[in-house]
Amino acid sequence: MSSTIDASAIDAVLRDGVESGAMPNAVAIAADRDGVIYEGAAGPRVAGGTDQVSPDTHFRIMSMTKMVATVAALQLVEQGALDLDAPVEAYRPEFAEVQVLEGFEGDTPRLRAPASRATVRHLVTHTSGLSYWFWNADVARWQELTGTPTVTSGKDIAFTAPLVADPGTRYEYGINTDWLGRVIEAASGTTLDVAIAQGITGPLGMRETSFAPTDAQRANTAAVHVKGEDGRWTDIGEILPATPDFWAGGHGLYSTPRDYLKFQRALLGGGTFEDATILKPATVEAAFTNQIGDLDFPASIDTADPRSSHGFNPGPGCKWGYGLLLNTADVPGMRRAGSGAWAGLMNTHFWVDRTTGVTGAIYSQSLPFVPEEALAVYNAFESALYVNL
Repeated sequence: MSSTIDASAIDAVLRDGVESGAMPNAVAIAADRDGVIYEGAAGPRVAGGTDQVSPDTHFRIMSMTKMVATVAALQLVEQGALDLDAPVEAYRPEFAEVQVLEGFEGDTPRLRAPASRATVRHLVTHTSGLSYWFWNADVARWQELTGTPTVTSGKDIAFTAPLVADPGTRYEYGINTDWLGRVIEAASGTTLDVAIAQGITGPLGMRETSFAPTDAQRANTAAVHVKGEDGRWTDIGEILPATPDFWAGGHGLYSTPRDYLKFQRALLGGGTFEDATILKPATVEAAFTNQIGDLDFPASIDTADPRSSHGFNPGPGCKWGYGLLLNTADVPGMRRAGSGAWAGLMNTHFWVDRTTGVTGAIYSQSLPFVPEEALAVYNAFESALYVNL
């Protein structure tokens, strides 16, 4: 571990974040191109317990799964087995049945055919028109009126959810990567868990990352926490199904901070980590390049389900690459322009800053997503890290 990092200052950020009640627990980790430069943790694995979290604790990484699935798709593109510009229905014919939700007549959803066909590229860039219930009120209402569960239910029927915009007309964060997982299965001829194990987690030595944790891994997994009316963190039990109908490319992986860092370091290394190459440098470059053209990632997104997520406000000037949110300007004292990042619904976050040559992540396990007090801890961690670089 590099002697230039003031670990005590970052340790204090994590400890203060947990002691203040901003987070039930916290693990942070960072690496440069030579290796790990920081690891730290604070707080119990389960509120009120004595077992402390560590860089080897398992977390539901939720939407941090998306970049892994995206890499699996990009591997198929490199192999000539997947065409990003082909219609989704060329690989998954059932996608042709997905319609656009225009609104409601009373309690009846008003649906129409899309003006154009969504492509695999639209799925990769979240421009197909698919959305999520927690950031789109129309999807939330459609699910309520039709009795259709969210994708986190693990039920196949979740794929009947409609578009909320015509393909290619706007960025709308949604269940695109779950559909992409099904495209990967069709193009590769294998299941998503196998495609990821063979192409990514196996070669990178990520033995603690999977869709189906072992009993020992489950016993080492941080609990999902919410705050009670008394302000105390409470374990709400497992909220993801142990035996889903499908492997969720959008949210299904469990991992540890140490394990996922290997994947981050592969992105930082142009597709290569140690002796394993998972993508060509040109493909990684494309992933860190604006892939949505004149469209923008919204500067501010309101919540449609406060139990799941707060509003999300990355500010203006953000773009989307392949699986990554890209900031187009330097963040003062933190990541540089062109960094790629994303997060998981239960408050896990990572970024890869290829300009500075550093990648970091911070993990907790709670709902709702991105409360202001937790965001303040994340920013303090990143700032404390960059002071040393």
